[in-house]
Amino acid sequence: MSGLQLTAGAAGARILGFGSYRPRRRVTNDELAQTMDTNDEWIQARVGIAERRWAEPDETLLEMSAAAGGKALAASGLDASEVDLVLLASASLPRPIPGLAPEVAHRLGAQRPGAFDLNAGCAGWCYALSAAADAIRSGSARNALVIGGERLTDYTDLTDRTTAVIFADGAGAAVLGPSDSPGVGPVVWGSDGDQSSAIAIPEGEKAMSMAGQAVYRWATTRLTATLLTAMERAGVGPEDIDVFAPHQANLRIVELMAKRLRLPERTVIARDIVRSGNTSSASVPLALSALLESGEAKSGDIALLLGYGAGLTFAGQVVVLP
Repeated sequence: MSGLQLTAGAAGARILGFGSYRPRRRVTNDELAQTMDTNDEWIQARVGIAERRWAEPDETLLEMSAAAGGKALAASGLDASEVDLVLLASASLPRPIPGLAPEVAHRLGAQRPGAFDLNAGCAGWCYALSAAADAIRSGSARNALVIGGERLTDYTDLTDRTTAVIFADGAGAAVLGPSDSPGVGPVVWGSDGDQSSAIAIPEGEKAMSMAGQAVYRWATTRLTATLLTAMERAGVGPEDIDVFAPHQANLRIVELMAKRLRLPERTVIARDIVRSGNTSSASVPLALSALLESGEAKSGDIALLLGYGAGLTFAGQVVVLP
């Protein structure tokens, strides 16, 4: 397919290029087993992670986000001066004020763009992607840079096996621009605030807590309908999906969702979590970047995306890959 269905006469937005940054340090399960009561078999059976990336002190959220954004700009063929909107999705910002997006934009050479941070937990990048696409469709922006960046290790107890084995660092980004043939489908998003404590940094605390079983049940029982609705609104069915790229929270969740959607065998399923861990709002763009770089996904492929996490928030949508 060359595009997605939208309201007749509506302007469109499409993704022009992806970029990513993965920290230098690889942390294997065997390394974690030296400091906590765990082992490779237990971790892989529980969440499917073999290793993850943890940022070094010089790999700040600013540096990682700017690096990913710069690569996305290069892939898009645009100059930073052509970007008039920069969104940074993150649940691990180093400070409440000022926002980091304006600093990232300045670092990249964008000239006075609209810029703001967005925190929707692990669904953040999908939320930001939709906000950027809507801004382009409405005429509020011409080109947009959407970044998902995380240093989750800053907010993780690295001695706690329930969280330290899961969370990781990194940044992924995409550049969006206008298109006569829409390449970003309508978002299906929402929240279940009655479960807001399931993933949280409690007030006065510095480390994240997570009710893993509760999140697992919620994700595997409530979100399939979101994906089906996202496909319906985009005018495609499971048989049209070339790539399935949900948030990389748990490999078991990814595989169960794919099975319930009855995706065709040819569909490429993102399993970036195996080598990258859970990078929250960075996970979807990181996974898509990896698939495009490896050749497993290609330009023009129809991709089904899903972000979900703290809030509890969720966002599903269909896009055409650049």
